[in-house]
Amino acid sequence: MYRSGDTTGLALVVIDMINTYDHEDAELLVPSARRIVPVVADLIGRARAAETPVIYANDNFGAWRSHHGELVDAALATQHADLVEPIRPDEDSLFVVKARHSVFYETPLTYLLWHLGVGHVVLSGQVTEQCILYSALDAHIRHLEVTVPRDAVASIHPQLGSAALEMMERNMGARIVTAEEIDLTGS
Repeated sequence: MYRSGDTTGLALVVIDMINTYDHEDAELLVPSARRIVPVVADLIGRARAAETPVIYANDNFGAWRSHHGELVDAALATQHADLVEPIRPDEDSLFVVKARHSVFYETPLTYLLWHLGVGHVVLSGQVTEQCILYSALDAHIRHLEVTVPRDAVASIHPQLGSAALEMMERNMGARIVTAEEIDLTGS
């Protein structure tokens, strides 16, 4: 395992996939989410097998008393539980509740990554043109390496999702690849 301050490690960050899909634009997001769930599930499985940290960063659905178990239970109690069940956190998963688009904004994620010795994040989840984009920017300004698997991020508006991926690659130096191309052993 890595130690605090050593930034050679890798972490998989799963963004906003614990979701009730009871929000504006959900009907546009669900088909894209449905396509990526098997890919994200595979990434999570590969990361767990490699003992690479899996960190869920998730909106709190506006319920500030929420903790991750409550969020998972709420998402599993909806008509879209099939989008949550395959990627649900296990007992070793780490969980950061976020309030805004970026996984870094007003969360302990920066400290957690430092503590784990992570210098490279793989960002997966939703929404590419919003939370993934803003999180990639915030990771970049924190001098973290960023990889985004294009087949493991969901979009509301596909053309904006594509533009966001291009911006991450050009402006932030992010590696945009397929999930299959990612070595989650950190080597």
